[in-house]
Amino acid sequence: MLNNRDHNKCIVCFDKIEDLNFNLFDTRFGIKNLYQIGKCSNCGLIQIFPLPSEDDLKALYEENYNFGGESGTVYSRLRDHFLSSSAYLLWLFLDGDVSFHSYFGSGSLLDVGCNEGRSLLIYKKHGFRPEGLELNEKAAAVATAKGFKIHTELIEDFYPEEKYDLVVLANVLEHSTRPTEMIRHVARILNPGGQVWISCPNVESWQRKLFGRYWINWHVPFHIAHYSNKTLNILLMDEGFHIEDIRQESPSAWMTQSLIARFYAKRGKPTKKLRNPLLVGSMMLFIRLFCFPILWFGNHFGIGDCLVVKAKKDF
Repeated sequence: MLNNRDHNKCIVCFDKIEDLNFNLFDTRFGIKNLYQIGKCSNCGLIQIFPLPSEDDLKALYEENYNFGGESGTVYSRLRDHFLSSSAYLLWLFLDGDVSFHSYFGSGSLLDVGCNEGRSLLIYKKHGFRPEGLELNEKAAAVATAKGFKIHTELIEDFYPEEKYDLVVLANVLEHSTRPTEMIRHVARILNPGGQVWISCPNVESWQRKLFGRYWINWHVPFHIAHYSNKTLNILLMDEGFHIEDIRQESPSAWMTQSLIARFYAKRGKPTKKLRNPLLVGSMMLFIRLFCFPILWFGNHFGIGDCLVVKAKKDF
C-alpha cells in the first residue's frame, strides 16, 4: 500500500519516479506553490513528484472545490434545461462525450463523485438505476433532495447491500493518490462481469505538447496522475479488468481553457477569464466549428485530449 512516506514511488506499479525537471503552477485557482512532475522508470506513468500529503490535499479541496449550491438562478435554469434537451445529445455527438451522458442502458449504476446529481438525472432518464458516492455533504444533500440514494463514505469504506452492474469514474481517477486501491474497490462492489467506465485526460495529447505548462489538464495539485493508453491498461489489468472499448475525445471546453490559461494565467492569481461564460461559450463554438479537422485527427491517431474507457471485470 502506498503511503505518504512513499512519495517518490509510482502510484501504479510502485517503481522509481524520475524527476522530469519540469515545474508547474496552478492555472485555475491561483495556488502559489510550484509542483514538480516525474515519470515512472518502469510503466511510464507521469505524476506529481513528490506526492502532496493527504492533509494538504484535503485543505486545498476545501478551499477551492467547495460546493456552492447554486440553484434558482437564470444561469442554472438555462443549464439544467439544456442538459435535459435533445440539443445536448447533439452537442455530445459533435463535441465528444467524456461524462457518458449519451449512453443508454439498464441495471444498477454508481456514479463516483456525483456532486449535486446532474449526471444521475441523465443516467436515470437513459434507463439506469443510479446511485451516487459523494464526500461533499452539501453536494450530497442536493443530490438526495432530487430523489437519489447518495453514499458519503470513502470508496474503501463503502460496502453496499447489493453490488452494482456499472461504476462510473468520469474525470475522477486522475485525482486519486491511490488508483490501484480505487480500482480494486471498484471491482469489489461490482457484480461478476460488471463494468467500469472511466474518462481521464490523455497525457499523450498533442495539446499537452502545444500548450506546455499551460495545458489545462495538468491541473496541479488536484490531478495527481496523468495516464496514457498504456498506463491505464496496466492499472486495469493488474486489478482484474480487461478493456472492452477505448476511444479518445477532445472537448472544445478543454482546448478553450488551455488557450485562456496560456494568455491569462499567472502564478499565484486566479484565472478569472475561465469563469466568463460569454468568453468560454463563444470560444468553444469557434473551436468546434473551425478546429474540427485537427481535433478529429488527434482523436483517431492516439493523441486526443481525453481517454474514454469501458472495462469489464474478469471475475
